[in-house]
Amino acid sequence: MAERKAEIHEELQEAHEKGGSKWVAVYIAMLAVALAITGMGASNAMKDMLANNIEASNLWAFFQAKTIRKTNVDAAADNMGLILAANPNMPDAAKKQIEDTIKRYRAASARYESEPETGEGRKELAARATEKAKARDIAQRKDPYFDFAEALIQIAIVLASVSLITRTSLLLVVSFAMSGIGIFLSANGFLLFAKIGFLEH
Repeated sequence: MAERKAEIHEELQEAHEKGGSKWVAVYIAMLAVALAITGMGASNAMKDMLANNIEASNLWAFFQAKTIRKTNVDAAADNMGLILAANPNMPDAAKKQIEDTIKRYRAASARYESEPETGEGRKELAARATEKAKARDIAQRKDPYFDFAEALIQIAIVLASVSLITRTSLLLVVSFAMSGIGIFLSANGFLLFAKIGFLEH
């Protein structure tokens, strides 16, 4: 009878271990999904950071080119104004031609400063470049959260796998803790709902 009890107890233990193994396997599979989502977030954050940085640089270069053109046109208009002021007895035809040129230069200068219809005036270019720089900075803030999340989730998977082989529950508890922190950091990478000092320089 005692022998039969021992056998039943052993069978129950084995069934319990098999059930536990299945549960841990499901947990590892869920961590693998979390890791894939985190990896996708990290990849997207890096792409966004690079794309927005390039776009911001291009827009600031365009802004600089417009600034140089505007400065040249303003200087030419000012010089022609000085010519008019220095030669009050200039023939009317020459005076009109210089005045028309000054008006044309002033109109070009105003267009270089702001051109809402094309979005290519200095004012619009500066606004667009600033917007792209902000988007780059947001992507840059996200990236470290994904990096740390990936590392923690990978460690959690390793610990859970080892606990499955060794039947060590402490490793599984540590795995739970690490995966919890990793998933929190991953979610924060997507949403930026919390600011963690050492991850944001």
